[in-house]
Amino acid sequence: MDTATATVHGRCAPGFEPVREAFEENFRSRGELGAAFTAVRHGAVVVDLWGGWSGPDRTRPWQPDTLANVWSTTKGMTALCAHRLADAGELDVDAPVAKYWPEFAAAGKSGIPVRWLLSHRSGVPGIGLDRPVRVEELYDWDLMTSLYAAQEPLAEPGAAGGYHALAYGWLVGEVVQRVAGQGIREFFAEQVAGPLDADFSIGLASPADLDRCATLVDPVVTEEMANALATAFAAAGPVALAALMNPRVQGHDANDPAWRQAVMPALNGHGTARAIATIYAAIADGTLLSPTALARARESQGKEIDAVLGLPNEWGLGFYLGSDARGFGPNPTAFGHDGLGGSTGAADPENGIAFGYTLNQLGPLIRDDPRKMALVQALYTCLEGRHA
Repeated sequence: MDTATATVHGRCAPGFEPVREAFEENFRSRGELGAAFTAVRHGAVVVDLWGGWSGPDRTRPWQPDTLANVWSTTKGMTALCAHRLADAGELDVDAPVAKYWPEFAAAGKSGIPVRWLLSHRSGVPGIGLDRPVRVEELYDWDLMTSLYAAQEPLAEPGAAGGYHALAYGWLVGEVVQRVAGQGIREFFAEQVAGPLDADFSIGLASPADLDRCATLVDPVVTEEMANALATAFAAAGPVALAALMNPRVQGHDANDPAWRQAVMPALNGHGTARAIATIYAAIADGTLLSPTALARARESQGKEIDAVLGLPNEWGLGFYLGSDARGFGPNPTAFGHDGLGGSTGAADPENGIAFGYTLNQLGPLIRDDPRKMALVQALYTCLEGRHA
């Protein structure tokens, strides 16, 4: 795709032009279809770009208000809800989950603290394979939370983390609901999105928003990658299969209106890049969390190899830390969350920066998609230039 076909709109503050160049290069050489990227520094928008097409038929240009399903980038928003409650003194992250959600105590889970849900250490990263789950069942909140309440641990709680790919949303989301007395979609709207005028929701609350949604396109997978994935899944144990394959969700599933309107707080946040950057900027500058709460949110839970994904991780409480991979720039304590296929949201309080990225041509990676990394690297090159 050439940049004449994929017109790029928006602006960059003086000194941030390299970010636009990286954004355009994503269309030229990295397979971008439609996307948006926003960066906020010290409260001011310094990058706000969008371009390409909202669907593979290339009939609708991507607009400033195009919504994208951002997959696990949603998890950061879900964690934020829990931290808002903890900051208000209504939720103790070291208390047992069962204090707030008594049914969760079943099957030997009475001692699991909220902290282990937030850091993917509950030992319940999915529903056991003896109870197959269909994609359509994910839309039923009461069913899913009841399944997780009854599920016995599949791995040792509190041991090395195992990515709660789907589970995270119902586990943390039900705690939020029990404490707040309202669903997490409503809580997030009232506590976060509404006050910031941020165009992000955990599942679409209004059917009218369906027309603004980008159509997601499944990753382009080479034969070599397909063979590697097949080998990996063949060798995967029951814990990984429960976490990732019960059910197996695919990119195009997110185009179903029923998916878009369900409440799945690990999977189906819909928003703009501008909204994601706005929210992370408000986390970093103290608008949404006190200094104590922010420190708690990005307190390292230790470096490890994830038991589900086999990747090196360093979790805070609900957020990836930049760590050795520097996925959110050079600051190892920058924090955020990527989504399947490439989206991201992150903040770096020490450098006063926050950013969000949305797209519709999914890549094959869980995190650190090459397009995202090109944008982040360009952004920090600009910051270094301003300090020079």
